[in-house]
Amino acid sequence: MKVLSLAFIIFFSDAVLGTEELVEFSDPSFRARYGQLVSELRCPKCQNQNLEDSNSPISQDLREEIRELLEDGFSNHEIERHLISRYSDFILYRPQVNRVTYLLWSSPIIVLLLGGYLIFRLSRRSSEILGDRLENDSDRQRLYDLLNVEKHRQ
Repeated sequence: MKVLSLAFIIFFSDAVLGTEELVEFSDPSFRARYGQLVSELRCPKCQNQNLEDSNSPISQDLREEIRELLEDGFSNHEIERHLISRYSDFILYRPQVNRVTYLLWSSPIIVLLLGGYLIFRLSRRSSEILGDRLENDSDRQRLYDLLNVEKHRQ
């Protein structure tokens, strides 16, 4: 049984290791640019994977298209512009800051500021409510006695 398990593991591990596609370039400098582009561009079908990690047919086509554009002498920026014109800004993992994506980039700051303001207002309001109700020493003593009675019951 151990031999069969070992043979099974060896057989399938070789198959897994052999699935990486080999991309040939005329210039060795294209390999680094290709790797950067396919890791920074999103698969239009998968939506949560970059082109490098996706195995969908469209990502395979886009990897091939990127390879061809590199071979044709396009710069990284030109390749990104070409793909954005076809698939919109969605294809970029890190969309550029412009008037369309301004709300996307500023929303975390807006949410933090709004949350901080709400916490500040609620804490001030609760202290004002307690301050208004406990104006004299007899009210404070009564509250203290009530809290102590509750503690002794538990």
